[in-house]
Amino acid sequence: MQNIVSRIKRDVVNEVVRKTQLEFASQISMHLDNKIYLKREDLTPVHSFKLRGAYHKIRTLNIRQLSKGVITCSAGNHAQGVAFSAKKLGIYAVIVMPKITPKIKVDSVKSLGAEVILFGNSYDVAYDFSQNIAKKKGYTFIHAFDDLDVIAGQGTIAYELLEQLDDIDYIFVPVGGGGLITGIASVIKTQRPKIKIIGVEPVGSAAFTRSITSNTHAVLDEVDVFAEGVAVKKVGFENLRIAKKLVNGTVLVSNDEMCAAIKDIYNQNRYIVEPSGALALAGIKRYIFDKQLHNNNIISIVSGANMNFDRLRYITERANLNEYN
Repeated sequence: MQNIVSRIKRDVVNEVVRKTQLEFASQISMHLDNKIYLKREDLTPVHSFKLRGAYHKIRTLNIRQLSKGVITCSAGNHAQGVAFSAKKLGIYAVIVMPKITPKIKVDSVKSLGAEVILFGNSYDVAYDFSQNIAKKKGYTFIHAFDDLDVIAGQGTIAYELLEQLDDIDYIFVPVGGGGLITGIASVIKTQRPKIKIIGVEPVGSAAFTRSITSNTHAVLDEVDVFAEGVAVKKVGFENLRIAKKLVNGTVLVSNDEMCAAIKDIYNQNRYIVEPSGALALAGIKRYIFDKQLHNNNIISIVSGANMNFDRLRYITERANLNEYN
């Protein structure tokens, strides 16, 4: 935990990300009988929190590493973070993306000048392929989540939250590989240990929850890719090692619950987030119902808003179905 906190350089992250808004969600709060706040990480230049960790990591590289270039594997949001960082720093970047990656994310990465390679139908397959390229070409691999400097970059969100809201009871964080929740939890448990950190995963890609409950580093046989931003077969080694000591619990939600949360956010403030961006709010709704919580100050990390427009009809249908079940 202290190793993460000591690595955090907020001034570096501030070169590319201004403090994102923390919005009070009045309608959602009234419906849930708790004060709900939305941390708008969709407002970064790449519409995702991932820019923080990517840039924070790349800025630690030496001149030789920068001159050779960087490579990463990502379902989209981290890819955009690396591509944006590479363009800003004037270095070469290769991005390996699973074939399931939404076109809006692929196009965004290409527009930032990075070389894009589409390979495999899951993060893990694409990851192995990217490792081979890195070894052959001598590129520095920028991991999407299992890297202490990437984790530290994501941890800058927690400092902003502490500055933006004095009284916090819960922070709900979407979990894929675990970099975001590890960074946030490391700072929060150092500064304000009484705040509860809850991880939220889709039922179909719950590697973190399974690892916690089984006390192993669980590897899923398959993952549901509906929320592709968190669709990984296993969490990062460093993330699991650190986060399992800091996180207060996890909650699992269905795809329909994520769809309903997307609709809730739209009805609240008229903007559309991706499934993983609504994951934390879906978890809040489930957790409040299960635990019968009232009158708490609860923060939802809105992690991203990179979604193909043509998915909206399906999401609307599933959101409406969830309301009536």
